[in-house]
Amino acid sequence: MTAVAEKAPKVGAVVGLLVLFELTSGFIQGSIAPLLPDLGSEMGISDAHLNWVISVQLLASAVCVPAFGRLGDLHGHRRMLRIALLCVAAGSLLVALAPNLGVLLAGRLLLGPLAALLPLEIALVRDRLPVTLARRAIARLVGALTLGALLGGVLTAGLHQVIGDARLTLLVPAGLAMLCVPVSFLAVPESARLATGRLDLAGIAVLSVSMVALLAGISLLNAILVIVGLLGFTGWVVLELRVAEPLVDLRALAGRHVAPFFGASFVFGIVYFGSQSPDSTFLAATRAEAGYGFGFTALQISLVALPAAAFAVLGSAGTALIAGRLGYRTTLVVAFAVIAAGFLATASFHDQVWQLLAIKVPIGLAAGVALGAMPTVIAETADPSRTGITTALYNNVKTLGGAVAGGVVAAILGAVVLPGGSTPRESAYVTVWLICAVLCAVAALAARFARRTE
Repeated sequence: MTAVAEKAPKVGAVVGLLVLFELTSGFIQGSIAPLLPDLGSEMGISDAHLNWVISVQLLASAVCVPAFGRLGDLHGHRRMLRIALLCVAAGSLLVALAPNLGVLLAGRLLLGPLAALLPLEIALVRDRLPVTLARRAIARLVGALTLGALLGGVLTAGLHQVIGDARLTLLVPAGLAMLCVPVSFLAVPESARLATGRLDLAGIAVLSVSMVALLAGISLLNAILVIVGLLGFTGWVVLELRVAEPLVDLRALAGRHVAPFFGASFVFGIVYFGSQSPDSTFLAATRAEAGYGFGFTALQISLVALPAAAFAVLGSAGTALIAGRLGYRTTLVVAFAVIAAGFLATASFHDQVWQLLAIKVPIGLAAGVALGAMPTVIAETADPSRTGITTALYNNVKTLGGAVAGGVVAAILGAVVLPGGSTPRESAYVTVWLICAVLCAVAALAARFARRTE
C-alpha cells in the first residue's frame, strides 16, 4: 500500500513535467504565425521570403522526427528529449535575437526537433506506465499541445500589442523553452526497455531527402521536386524491405491493424492544416467585392476560430474517457464522421457567422478527439522497442498531409477565380470543404474496417 501511495504522486509529477513541455511546444508553434507580418516589416523581409520562416521548420522536422524517434528507441527517449529541448531553446532564442533573415532561418532550423517532443514523450509513458494510465497521459499530452497552440496565438498577439516589437515578444516563448531544459533533468525517468541493434543511417538519409524534396516541391508547386521526392520514397521502401535492421518495419505497419490509422492520419493532416487558410481568407473577403465573406479583421477571425479551438482542447483532453466507453477504433470512426458532416454542412451553410460558429464547434471537438486517439492507437500497435520511430512516423505522415493540402488548396483557390482578378469564387471554397468532407468519410471507413486490436 505504501509503495503504491509513493508511486502515484511520482507518476503524476512526471506526466505533469511532460505536459509542461507540450504546453511550451504548442505555445512556440502558435506564437510565430500572428507575428509574421510585423516581423517582416521590422526586419525588411518580403512576404515571399516570410513563407520560408514556416517552411524551414517544417522541412527540418521532416528530418529530425524519424531520426530522434529511432535514436530514442536505441539510446533512451529521455536522453533524446533533453537534446531536443536544448535545440528548441537555442533555436527559440536565436529567432528572437535574429538581426537578419539568415539568422532567423537558422533559428527556425534548430526548431526542427520541436515536432519530435511528442513522439518521444509518448514512447516514455508507454514504456513506464500501464496501458490505462498511458492512454490518459497521452490524451493529456495532446490536449496540452492543443491548448499551448491556442494560448500561443492569442497571448502572443496580445503581448505584441503591449510591447510593440515582434522580436521582443518572441523572447517570451524563448524563455519558456529555456526553462524546460533544466526541468527535464528533475524527475523524468529514462526508458526501461531499449531496442537493440544499430541506427539505419541510410534509411534516415533517404527518408529525410525524400521528405524534404516532396514537402518543398508541394510548397513551391515544383513538379520536379515532387517527382524526386516520390522516387526517393520508392527507393526508401525498397531499401527498408531489404536491410536487416530497418529504420521502419514496413511489413509490420502494412497490416490491417495499423495501416488504416496511418491513412487516417494523412487525411487528418490534409483536413486540419488545409482548412485553416481558406477559412481565414473566406472570413476576410467582403461581399461587395467577392459576393461572400464578412470583411473580418485578423482579430475578428481569431475570435471566430476561438470556440472551435477551445473545444478541440476539451476533446483531446477527454479522449481517454470517451474511448474508454466506445473503444479507440469506434471513437476514431465517430470523430471522422462528425468532421465529415461538419464540412458538408459548411459547404451548404456559410452565409451567416452564427452558422459557421455552430458548425465549427463540433468539428473542433471531434478534431481534438481524433488528435488524442490517433497517436494512442498507433503507439499501441507498435512493438515496444519501436514506439519512438512509429509515433514519429505518424507525425511525419500527418505533416505530409498538411503539406499536400497546402499545395492542393492553393491550386484550387488560384484556379477558380472571379473574372478579371485573382479573388477565388465562392465555389472554390465550397469545393475545398466538400473535398475535406469526402476525405474524412473515407478515413472513418478506413478506421471502421481496420482489424481490431482492442
